Amino acid sequence: MKLQTQIPIQKVGSPIDYKSNVLLFGSCFAEHISKKFEYYKFQNTSNPFGILFHPKAIEKLLLKALHKQVYTSDDVFYYNERWQCYDAHSKLSHVSKEALLEALNSNVSLTYQSVIKASHIIITLGTAWVYVLKDTQATVANCHKVPQNMFEKRLLSSHEISASLKSVIREVKAVNPNVQFTFTVSPVRHIKDGFVENTLSKSHLIAAVHQVITDERSISNSPMYFPSFEIMMDELRDYRFYSEDLVHPNSTAVNYIWELFQNAWIAPNVYPLMKEVDAVQKGLTHKPFNPSSQAHLKFIEGINNKISKLKTLGVPF
Repeated sequence: MKLQTQIPIQKVGSPIDYKSNVLLFGSCFAEHISKKFEYYKFQNTSNPFGILFHPKAIEKLLLKALHKQVYTSDDVFYYNERWQCYDAHSKLSHVSKEALLEALNSNVSLTYQSVIKASHIIITLGTAWVYVLKDTQATVANCHKVPQNMFEKRLLSSHEISASLKSVIREVKAVNPNVQFTFTVSPVRHIKDGFVENTLSKSHLIAAVHQVITDERSISNSPMYFPSFEIMMDELRDYRFYSEDLVHPNSTAVNYIWELFQNAWIAPNVYPLMKEVDAVQKGLTHKPFNPSSQAHLKFIEGINNKISKLKTLGVPF
């Protein structure tokens, strides 16, 4: 008896291994996947400007980095006793204007270097709803709790989204032609927009991504789609796979989706190394009853020996 629908997942032609450099952008779901890469010690960089929910924010960041544009005083503002930037997440906000500008420009440089060396770029799109600053008509990445009457809210069309994603692919491939793009749509529901409005938003994202994949099939390492949204909606169709807010996937769901991602996007020959890394990570979190005992010291020595061995095998521990 079959009790669960399963989403067919196409395997990537250039899978990720310990020589790969993975760059991730997008919604909080990208952060979940990045933490898995961190845990298993894959080389990765995630959201230098913090979580970015919509495609125009990701496009603006990447183009600014690739063109090596510098942030100046005109790009930041003072609000709620902190200096803010509409292009970045609030985690970059600072009490010092100079410190914020330094962080922004440092992350522009980090993004550029990460794009140049990336073997894989994973972009997770969260919403098609954007906020446009009325004074400048600029689309912002983060409102920083500025009063809502300062913005106009609008829905990006699927055409606008596909044009934005194609711009990103074109600009990145101009400097890194062999990079593998993977697009995914976040399973996190933006119910503050409204239930119907969230569905409309996700539909625009999905339609746009698939249009891009169809149009870009002729290029080398053509972009691919990982169905994280569909897995959450169909395979994990139960509120027991959500956190208490009934919006975000819980750890069980994240682990399940990661396993499917691993099976399709990570090279099978590194699975044994991942298993060894997992054993070391669990060992590092072990809390001894007696830290100075001979047994524990021997245990620590064993962990260090395993780490040394993993380093010789190319795992950047």
